[in-house]
Amino acid sequence: MSFNTFGHLFRVTTWGESHGPALGATVDGVPPGVPVDAAQIQHWLDRRKPGQNKFTTQRQEPDQVRILSGTFEGLSTGTPIQLMIENTDQRSKDYGDIAKSFRPGHADITYYQKYGLRDYRGGGRSSARETAARVAAGGLARAALAQLAPDLRISGYMVQVGPHAIDRARFDAAEIERNPFWCPDAEMAAFWSGYLDDLRLSHNSVGAVIEVVASGVPAGLGAPIYGKLDSDLASAMMSINAVKAVEIGEGMAAAALTGVENADEIRFGPNGPEYLTNHAGGILGGISTGQDVVVRFAVKPTSSILTPRRTITTAGDEIDLITKGRHDPCVGIRAVPVGEAMMACVLLDHLLMDRGQTGGVRGQIG
Repeated sequence: MSFNTFGHLFRVTTWGESHGPALGATVDGVPPGVPVDAAQIQHWLDRRKPGQNKFTTQRQEPDQVRILSGTFEGLSTGTPIQLMIENTDQRSKDYGDIAKSFRPGHADITYYQKYGLRDYRGGGRSSARETAARVAAGGLARAALAQLAPDLRISGYMVQVGPHAIDRARFDAAEIERNPFWCPDAEMAAFWSGYLDDLRLSHNSVGAVIEVVASGVPAGLGAPIYGKLDSDLASAMMSINAVKAVEIGEGMAAAALTGVENADEIRFGPNGPEYLTNHAGGILGGISTGQDVVVRFAVKPTSSILTPRRTITTAGDEIDLITKGRHDPCVGIRAVPVGEAMMACVLLDHLLMDRGQTGGVRGQIG
């Protein structure tokens, strides 16, 4: 299986399976001299790890990261950094019933069709467990960004669960860390709690929409045509397990706007260009404008549910299948820190590429 690497100058290769002994990431391209603190990387992993509340899988994994290479005396050396996270709470027996059958809505059938075999224990590489490695790599990206772009901040949160979206008028960033849904709307978070309780007890699941915003992004990141910042962000977010759609700025809603409504008008302020709106999501022509970079992605409902679903076996027999095990009623909850990590990785990659191409030189306005 190839294509386990993403990035250009900042390159991340993830490895390992859901029920293997460990998983992790090989991260190449971290500039030398960046402070690398295992405890800081652990902070981000702790936000993603399972079993933290009743709305996520009850698999109990500490997700303790180990740094095996690429650092000396607390600093990156410029060589590949190897990150490892051991799996400690596998229950492979939960998956015995699906060894010869395919879970509807899951990658089981396509993996089998492509490779002629599959790791049925939790889905192997297709499991959302793989995203722990991405979050660890994102921790390294954040450490490098803290040095290269100290004003840059990344924040992710849920804006919709099933058909129920937040009220933007009630948006309060302080609420994001106060509820299990990373929700900036306290009233909607309380509603989601009861809504997901009902779904969980009825052996069902639901999808979600996550928004990730990066503020303090320097203008000039990205390149025209095939090196666009937004195309790399879209690719990175779409690569996350269960993601089915990605949009930048207004996204699909831009199709309903007129040119008068959509164009982000510009004035000249004391610190340079100032945009009156941000329908573009901080990116024009594939290049960052200096505004907030805004990305949203939609996560489908968890495929593994206890409600019987019609499917087939490897022999072609038609059966009804119940998927046992410990699964998220809304996998979108734990996708929030994953989206943040992918944003960090892409922004660092483009920052390094821009340094290499332009040296940070910018066209002067005014």
